[in-house]
Amino acid sequence: MAKTPEERARQTIDRMLQAAGWAVQDYKQMNLGAAKGVAVREFPLKTGFADYLLFVERKAIGVLEAKAEGTTLSGITHQSKNYSAGLPDKMKPWHNPLPYLYESTGIETIFTDFRDPDPRSRNLFTFHQPQTLAAWAEQPETLRRRLRQMPPLPIDGLWPPQIEAITSLEQSFADNRPRALIQMATGSGKTFTAVNFVYRLIKHCDAKRVLFLVDRGNLGKQTFKEFQQFNTPDDGRKFTELYNVQHLQSNVLDSVSRVHIT
Repeated sequence: MAKTPEERARQTIDRMLQAAGWAVQDYKQMNLGAAKGVAVREFPLKTGFADYLLFVERKAIGVLEAKAEGTTLSGITHQSKNYSAGLPDKMKPWHNPLPYLYESTGIETIFTDFRDPDPRSRNLFTFHQPQTLAAWAEQPETLRRRLRQMPPLPIDGLWPPQIEAITSLEQSFADNRPRALIQMATGSGKTFTAVNFVYRLIKHCDAKRVLFLVDRGNLGKQTFKEFQQFNTPDDGRKFTELYNVQHLQSNVLDSVSRVHIT
């Protein structure tokens, strides 16, 4: 018998979860000690059933809604707001309400972090690993919330166009607009401006990894040199004395580097 679109979606979702390090279980065979992250199918709640209830270290951390192939994903739904209220009384969640919601058809996946100041869904190519969600849940604030709390920009040594570029970009992020385009004239110090912003993003927002893309090989070398020569405005130490920078020569990422140039 041919599988329904929802059955096909759930098969794909199961494989995606397993590839991301989750143990996938039916509710009747639930064993939360089987792995760091456990995804339990058809978990009964006071308000209905969760398609998948996600546990990390035995504590509920999020919900995954499975949708049939071809379904248009909507992001935050009315149903998603009821999951925390429907948890069993004795169940201990990481946060209340549950912080993380996924919707997936197995082809398209979107994710919402309810700890963000203005939660909004964003597209993913797969699910996060359990340890990633745990690391985020342990932090008192999310990256997007920290982006709203950036300290004033020290303007010594910066030209007016550089000041405008950095402050406008930070305001865009604070306004929950994660994409921005900056146009600067030739010779206006675009790379120096970018290094300034990257430094603030890492220092004040604890950004874990920044990808710095260039369109020519020689620009990669110049950018790496700019990071090496950059004096931080706090104590004058070089950027590379504080944070590792990797100029990628292969497809292997250095796990301790905060900036990757390619």
